Amino acid sequence: MLSRKHQTLSEDDYLRMELESPVRHEYIAGEVFAMTGTTLRHNIIAGNLFAALRAHLRATPCRVFMADIRVRVEKANAHYYPDILVSCGPGVQKIDLQTRAVEDPILIVEVLSNHTEATDRREKLLAYRTLSSLKEYVLISQNEARVEIHRRMPESGWENIEYSGLETVEFASVDLRLDMREIYEGVPIDSLTLDPTRM
Repeated sequence: MLSRKHQTLSEDDYLRMELESPVRHEYIAGEVFAMTGTTLRHNIIAGNLFAALRAHLRATPCRVFMADIRVRVEKANAHYYPDILVSCGPGVQKIDLQTRAVEDPILIVEVLSNHTEATDRREKLLAYRTLSSLKEYVLISQNEARVEIHRRMPESGWENIEYSGLETVEFASVDLRLDMREIYEGVPIDSLTLDPTRM
């Protein structure tokens, strides 16, 4: 969740502030937005997908990051903190003490909330599409079994794919298929027949 701080900063000033701040902020063309906490549902869903991606990408050049790693979107003059991102670029191979941002994600995931859904669907969608590396932008509902994937197609541009109910979700960017029950494991969703012993 984000709350606006009425100040304008240069990108360098923002980066210096972010190093010292106990609160994370997103940065959009000089404006700074403080981030607040999430719900248990949000955290469980994001954790389920992070765990599945991490296991799937083990022993590959790709790395999956969660929550506290920024995506820098140069063309939008923005820095965002997505819930999950995957990068396979050379920058993530060298794990040092300084790097806090990724510029070449292939997959970005946001778990939607009432406060952030409009921003995730419009502002971030437009900004993330300017990343030449990005293959998929994924929006996951907290309240129903619904996953929406914006996928870059080689010849036809972007297409929108929606999954709901008991479907299998394909994350083509990382060649991963997950049953909807795996994504929502631990979260009661009316349209899913989850095993109660796993909730």
